[in-house]
Amino acid sequence: MDYKEIATPVRTRMLLEKHGFSFKKSLGQNFLIDTNVINNIISASGITEQSGVIEIGPGMGSLTEQLAKRAKKVVAFEIDQRLIPVLEETMSPYDNVTVINEDILKADVQQAIETHLHDCEEVLVVANLPYYITTPILMGLLEKHLPIKSYVVMMQKEVGERLSAKPSTKSYGSLSIAVQYYTSVEKVMVVPKGVFMPPPNVDSLVVKLTALAQPAVQVEDEALFFQLTRGAFVQRRKTILNNYTSLIKDSKMHKESIVSWLQSAGIEPTRRGESLTLQEFATLANKFKENVELSI
Repeated sequence: MDYKEIATPVRTRMLLEKHGFSFKKSLGQNFLIDTNVINNIISASGITEQSGVIEIGPGMGSLTEQLAKRAKKVVAFEIDQRLIPVLEETMSPYDNVTVINEDILKADVQQAIETHLHDCEEVLVVANLPYYITTPILMGLLEKHLPIKSYVVMMQKEVGERLSAKPSTKSYGSLSIAVQYYTSVEKVMVVPKGVFMPPPNVDSLVVKLTALAQPAVQVEDEALFFQLTRGAFVQRRKTILNNYTSLIKDSKMHKESIVSWLQSAGIEPTRRGESLTLQEFATLANKFKENVELSI
């Protein structure tokens, strides 16, 4: 192994000491120090010399470095200003890397793609996501309908399990539905906590999300569809009838009307949200629009 590679304990410690860097727990900073894991991530992403890659939370550049060697261009969003000089040093050998010191949740990713990756054949997201904001990052990108072909991302194992979960399982919920609405989900590998510095409290999971040409189900109103899926899981142990009775605020609304709406969609009111498929939620949303007296 080349000792100069960033993703090694020796090189990472050298950089930490040289720049006097201390980890911020509030930013969920855990740097990868295992090149085998990084190579597996890159292999799963299918990067070519014509790929444009977006990375989120590059840290000191352990993954960025390997992306730069294989992709046409890399755009890395790093929120921590203290890491910018570190990245300037570690990425100096690569003229195809652009580091943007912005919060990915506030950044104009579409503009970044148009500015930096316009001459790439495809756009991929490859990242070790900050665990504390994994869901907002993923949903923020997916909901913008960006021209991103696929996402190969590492996250807390429990969250990763939720992305691919099937109905009537413990992990299945509104996040499962939202991600599977936009993408096909594939588990890539479990990553033990020991390959990070500092090690997190939990193991991680790498997943690949491949964007669907069309959403998995057809709905007339996406915002309503997601509102109803979230509402069905507000209290998991409650029936959808009880959850939706709490969700629908119309004072003129009677439980009987909600029962009628559910039954018109072929859904028994006594079922729990975790038992409904994507198609059933889509049918619910589309039938909701037909019941003009209903309002949320």
